[in-house]
Amino acid sequence: MVITRFAPSPTGYLHIGGLRTALFSYLWARKNGGRFLLRIEDTDLARNSQEAMRAIVEAFEWVGLDFDGEVVYQSARFDIYKEYIRKLLDDGKAYYCYMSKEELDILREELQAKGEKPKYDNRYRDFYGIPPEGIAPVVRIKAPLEGMVEFEDGVKGRIAIDVKELDDFIIARSDGTPTYNFVVAIDDALMNVSDVIRGDDHLSNTPKQIIIYNALGFELPMFYHVPMILNPDGKKLSKRDGATDVMDYKKEGYLPEALLNFLVRLGWSHGDQEIFDMKEMCELFCPKDINKSASAYNQEKLLWLNSHYIKNSSNDKLARELERYELFLASHDKKEILLNSVKDRAKTIKELAIVAKGILYEPNEYEQKSCEKFAKDDVISNLEGIKIHLVDSLKAFNLPIDYEELLHQYFEKKELKISKYFQPLRFALTGSPMGVSVFDIMSILGKNITIKRLESLIERLREEK
Repeated sequence: MVITRFAPSPTGYLHIGGLRTALFSYLWARKNGGRFLLRIEDTDLARNSQEAMRAIVEAFEWVGLDFDGEVVYQSARFDIYKEYIRKLLDDGKAYYCYMSKEELDILREELQAKGEKPKYDNRYRDFYGIPPEGIAPVVRIKAPLEGMVEFEDGVKGRIAIDVKELDDFIIARSDGTPTYNFVVAIDDALMNVSDVIRGDDHLSNTPKQIIIYNALGFELPMFYHVPMILNPDGKKLSKRDGATDVMDYKKEGYLPEALLNFLVRLGWSHGDQEIFDMKEMCELFCPKDINKSASAYNQEKLLWLNSHYIKNSSNDKLARELERYELFLASHDKKEILLNSVKDRAKTIKELAIVAKGILYEPNEYEQKSCEKFAKDDVISNLEGIKIHLVDSLKAFNLPIDYEELLHQYFEKKELKISKYFQPLRFALTGSPMGVSVFDIMSILGKNITIKRLESLIERLREEK
């Protein structure tokens, strides 16, 4: 069975690089009918944040990446790690090291002065004497002294590391707490993780974890190290470029399906296809197809995808999304007309809310420049004429076509071009001369509110004159 995992540390928010890794792991497990696990690597008790822990789970819920089983917390597994540290000590595959921090610092300085790699010199590897007093020992694993650590990476191909580049690295600190590489190897093995998909910033950790696997007789998983996401200039992604909390994307009005579609295309492709729903991603994704080179974050592509998903969302779904922006349309009698009118113009749900509110809410003020532009006798007289035509009409106005017929009748009678008056009409109704169809706006507002807003602008334009 294919078993994958996502294992973030709760020391900060979940950023999009992490979410992309989680998505790749999720898709590979689902494609193979396997399991996708969530493990919180919270052994660094001093840096852990309960808020960050909750935020990670919240982000998963928002984007819809359902994991199998319960969340595994490493902080609840210290007894397991101690058991395996003891096993390695008892089997002679690990040992206590009594080297002080000061001694280690001096050794590193000496090696650097010689132009050599600063690393531990294995001085306590075969130590059987009396331990020095006052030193709480760390536990180091016995790394191979010669040969190569080799593994097949599903993205990068064959990787081989000369063991001379490694040392007897620490697996338990002087206070007894296990180190990152040790607990990761133990957990992946005990959780039967078959495929480890993670960022290539972890590539240097893999040889150490393989040494732990081999020392304990565990079967190695398949490794896939995914290249990083860079900014458009080819540099490390910063907060300004998009390396921000995943939940900030929700606040800014992105749809989760758009964000996932965007992320799956950062480093993976299927021909020239750009739009993928979750079903297609699960069917088509394979981690061996991940690009070997880094991907570039493209904000415009994300906005394009988001606008696509907004346009193709049901109005009921959009109405639910808009509630986060204090706009409640579920029971609005013109919900369909309103959302059909505005959803083609918005790249985010936040923009959608602004455009919709611009129609539903009466303008607080009128832009001076537009007032000066429309403060003309013919504009004022025709706005007044439309208002009177509406007041005097006995027809029941409801749909946009009703208002379209009324306005065409008025302007045909006046022998005027209706298009000349779309901007002042829209300005009267929404406070902006640009926007969606005037007929749609009048239908959404209804006859009485339309009359009222026409009266307000007519009065303002008369003041301007």
